Amino acid sequence: MTTGHLRRPVKVRTLFLSDIHLGYKHARVRELSEFLKGIDADSIVLVGDIIDALSLGQRLFWTVEHTNVVRALLAKRRSGARLIYIPGNHDASLAMFAEVLNGQLEVHREWVHRTALGKRLLVTHGDRFDGIVTCAPWLTRLGDALYYVVVALSHGVNNLRSRMGKPYWPFVERIKLGIGTSLRYIERFEEVATSHARAEGYDGIVCGHIHRANLRQIDGTVYCNTGDWVESCSALIETLDGELQLLRWPNGRYPARRPTTQLVADAA
Repeated sequence: MTTGHLRRPVKVRTLFLSDIHLGYKHARVRELSEFLKGIDADSIVLVGDIIDALSLGQRLFWTVEHTNVVRALLAKRRSGARLIYIPGNHDASLAMFAEVLNGQLEVHREWVHRTALGKRLLVTHGDRFDGIVTCAPWLTRLGDALYYVVVALSHGVNNLRSRMGKPYWPFVERIKLGIGTSLRYIERFEEVATSHARAEGYDGIVCGHIHRANLRQIDGTVYCNTGDWVESCSALIETLDGELQLLRWPNGRYPARRPTTQLVADAA
């Protein structure tokens, strides 16, 4: 979805965003700013890790492009959009975020997204499942080290592609899905998340956290992962017709994914 191909923003009922990681030097804030120009949502649900307080604590990094994302979200709030925020593990301390936004959003530990058909979707960042979905400590340390190298490489490659007029390439995601250990972790996370939602009486779950955008049904429970704006540049939307769709930047190159059944959100 590029604004150059749109005469006006696409109207949607709900926009779900997570893992923007403002304050992290490899966040794809330029792409997100362009994406937000092309979306007009009645409700915007921020599903955690919007600001990367952990990265800011290690190294202060903030540019005007990071500020522009915050301004774009607040502008949508002033235009009438409902702005709901669920904290994640990187922004669990809300002190800085609350000061920046000056109380202009609703903050909830978790959120229930109710559909017009009586369906209920649990919205939570996803870090609550870290104690269940685990890896060996040595493998985690090795994975972290390799991850930062690959993300830095992807950031540089996509900056070059942008200057050449080429679309964003989800390089990191392709690598993650090609490694057996990583793929098994993602699948296990999805199973645990949907099992939790099902056990709590919900019809589905919306989360982020693992930087793997996906939209599918697992044993009758809807699993939605918004993805992120470091690796996949993706977001979850609900259309005016009540259909959940997973969008990737730019939408023309990475088509929307849809679940096997339609859900109509009430945003109540």
